Amino acid sequence: MNRLNIELEDLNYDMEEEFKTLRTNLMFCGVDKKVILITSTFPGEGKTEKSVYLSAALAKMNKKVLLLDMDLRKSVLVSRFEMGKVQYGMSHFLSGQCPLSDVICATNVPKLHVAVAGPSTPNTTELLASEKFHKMLESLKDVYDYIIIDSAPLGLVIDAAIIAKECDGAVLVIESGKTKYRLVQEVKAKIENSGCPVLGAVLSKVEVAKADIMAKSIGNITVIMNRRGARGCVQSHSLFLKKK
Repeated sequence: MNRLNIELEDLNYDMEEEFKTLRTNLMFCGVDKKVILITSTFPGEGKTEKSVYLSAALAKMNKKVLLLDMDLRKSVLVSRFEMGKVQYGMSHFLSGQCPLSDVICATNVPKLHVAVAGPSTPNTTELLASEKFHKMLESLKDVYDYIIIDSAPLGLVIDAAIIAKECDGAVLVIESGKTKYRLVQEVKAKIENSGCPVLGAVLSKVEVAKADIMAKSIGNITVIMNRRGARGCVQSHSLFLKKK
């Protein structure tokens, strides 16, 4: 198996505890929630970062985890986490250019494997809707405890809704003060119309002073502190919907 090195930042105490809580909430959603979609409305909301750190947090619980980079249009995973040169990606496999074994890589994080997106293709929708993608996920469920899928933003392209048909649950990453409530609801509806339940959300770039107000205004969520900036404000907050 090929090997990749993921350059993870050292998390401070608050961030470490947040991802532990996010991990715990996900695990309590049930053992049937194995394939989890992570998406957002627009680029730059932090979905890839959340996908990586959630995957690493699950792996630290001795869970065998596969992080699937399915943003086949404009992936930032390799460059964002300085993984170096990767020969094969998911677009290679789905288009029949290589076996899956050439795509899945071990990492420097024990129990965490990664498959990167590969080069963008003109027929992304067809590849994601293919029987090959479906059969791949079905086979991988027997190998991994969790499969975390980082997809393209659903507010721009339909890819995440296609992937959602194959997933057990979804988590939305939402940038506070940028993404409008109406747009988030539209994205949520697209996922649910695919037959995939939305388990929760990660609200990013929230100031500490606004956290309690947002918790009250959004309702059935738990607010967890994430990253502190130089001025003492929180750059990112996690929200996870409580199960009804």
